[in-house]
Amino acid sequence: MKSARLRAGLWLFGLMSLLVPAGVVLAQSEDEMVGVGLAGLGIVVFLVFLVIFAAIYAYFALALSTIAKKTNTPNPWWGWVPILQILLLLNVAKKPLWWLVLCFVPLVNIVIFIIVWMAVAEARGKPNWWGILMIVPVVGIIVPGYLAWAD
Repeated sequence: MKSARLRAGLWLFGLMSLLVPAGVVLAQSEDEMVGVGLAGLGIVVFLVFLVIFAAIYAYFALALSTIAKKTNTPNPWWGWVPILQILLLLNVAKKPLWWLVLCFVPLVNIVIFIIVWMAVAEARGKPNWWGILMIVPVVGIIVPGYLAWAD
């Protein structure tokens, strides 16, 4: 019962956040309409960005969890928790856990993540150059899915 009320409340809040700026725009002068219209547009752009970000995050988390399951790495659910994702990658790649510190050093982290993804590709039985492809902008989105679900 509570979850239905909560869901209805969230839908109502979302609807109101989109409709209130439109109502304010219709009731204001021309100068104020521009500012309020841009604010409403900003809210819509933010919500679209949030949905796209959530979809990409879920894709990477699911791919990482699947990679961990297929390599028999313990705790595959770590793929859904932000910092634990890095630890799970290090476990799959069989790298020392102190490399976590190197993952937060600017520019060094790029090299570390390439090395780790190369080791993950080898752990999945793929050529290690698939890890290098992680730095290619569009291909880097495809690589985790390929390593997770390709046989």
